[in-house]
Amino acid sequence: MNAAAPIPATGTRPVRLVYFAWVRERVGIPEETVEIPAGLATVLDLVRWLKARGENYATAFADEKILRAALDHVHAKPHSPLGEAREIAFFPPMTGG
Repeated sequence: MNAAAPIPATGTRPVRLVYFAWVRERVGIPEETVEIPAGLATVLDLVRWLKARGENYATAFADEKILRAALDHVHAKPHSPLGEAREIAFFPPMTGG
């Protein structure tokens, strides 16, 4: 019996994106559902893809080093894999205590 061939990373998949604080203000909406390319592997890949969507996204994601993200409510680093996350939130660094 032959094993099934791996599924190539092509096409798109729906993901809910949520924006908080000044990220929301710059993007211009609190959340959206987008079809992201299946080939996007990391949070940083997604950020760079979003930046290419328009000037408002480019402004919101201009400084890749300070933005924070959460994949399905779990904090993630820029090089964290997206995996099968259904919701990805973006927010500025938090201060205070």
